[in-house]
Amino acid sequence: MSVSAVILTLNEERNIVQCIRTLKEWCQDVVVFDSFSDDRTVELAREEGARVYQRKFDNYASQRNAALREVEYPNQWVLMVDADERWDAELGQAMLQALVDKRYEDVAIFHFQRKDMFLETWLKHGIGANTWSGRLLKRDRVRIERDINEEYHCDGEKAYLKGPRFVHYPFNNGVNWWIARHNKYSDMEAKRLAEEREQPVDWKGLVGKDPVRRRKALKQILYRLPCRPMLMFWVLYVFKLGFLDGKAGFHYARLRCMYEYMIDVKRVEMAEETTVMESK
Repeated sequence: MSVSAVILTLNEERNIVQCIRTLKEWCQDVVVFDSFSDDRTVELAREEGARVYQRKFDNYASQRNAALREVEYPNQWVLMVDADERWDAELGQAMLQALVDKRYEDVAIFHFQRKDMFLETWLKHGIGANTWSGRLLKRDRVRIERDINEEYHCDGEKAYLKGPRFVHYPFNNGVNWWIARHNKYSDMEAKRLAEEREQPVDWKGLVGKDPVRRRKALKQILYRLPCRPMLMFWVLYVFKLGFLDGKAGFHYARLRCMYEYMIDVKRVEMAEETTVMESK
């Protein structure tokens, strides 16, 4: 059983080489699905032996769906990768072993946990420490929805592989780059949350066994709370024991607080603009 990997990119020249080389330790078919980068991302990807496709970016769900549907793969299973992630041979072998395990023969998507790195520190108590991400997909049985913080829906069972984690370097391009990217994210998140706030809370999902559904339900509740950005800091730094991650845990909690505040302010701004438009 073999796996193909597809990496979504936009101006990732700093990350792409190491990302591809780590994958190539165990994966023979690597695709870079690029959003028309204007740096050396495409050039470097080709030098590393990756197949390159390009598509204008509209939103993350559409881009990932296109990466699954518009590219020809020699394998049924596709690993969805971001350029600032590292999927090493140990994790690759765990995946390949799972694919031939009869216990997983009805599975359409495998979920994994990650190691978020900041200031050369693993954020063991960060927001992503216990988060499960669906990444290894049976490409004809999975569809992706939601513009940002995408949701993976599948025709089949889900599996959660414990053990090795993929490593995530969200600050590899510097804090300024992270802030600029999350400024864009907050635009999309504010718009999406304004729409989703009209939906009822998934109480069954909150107490269910599916960790992805439970996280979504918890998020529905949290985004209805007053003073949520400040609460986010205390949740990350105190309740989740982020202080045990030292200065990295402190600064990360503050950055997340800032990001959540940006979402809330933009959501208020959108509501004000809607009110003005309706009054005309």
